[in-house]
Amino acid sequence: MTETHDPVAPEAHDPVARAAALLKEHRESIDRLDAILVFTLAERFKHTQAVGLLKAAHDLPPSDPAREEKQIARLQDLAEKADLDPEFAKKFLNFVIQEVIKHHERHQS
Repeated sequence: MTETHDPVAPEAHDPVARAAALLKEHRESIDRLDAILVFTLAERFKHTQAVGLLKAAHDLPPSDPAREEKQIARLQDLAEKADLDPEFAKKFLNFVIQEVIKHHERHQS
C-alpha cells in the first residue's frame, strides 16, 4: 500500500496558517514599497537640492507659492485617480515642500 500525500499546502486547510502566510506576503510587499518610497524621496531631494543651489546662485526666493499650489492640486488629482485620500496626499506634499524650503533657505545663507 502506498502512502498518498495531499498536494495542497498545509495552510490551505488551516485558516490561521493561511492568515499568517497572507500577512507575511503583505508585509513583504509593504517592506518593498517602503524601500521604493525612500529611494524615490532621496532622488526627489537630489533634484530639489539642485533647484535650491540654482535659486541661491540667482537670488531667487526659496519658496514658490504659485508652483506649490499647482503641485498640491496635481498631487490631489493623482491621489484621487490612485484611490488614495487626497487630503493625505496634500498633507504629505505640504510636509515635503516645507522640508525643501528649509533646504533652500540654508543655501541662501
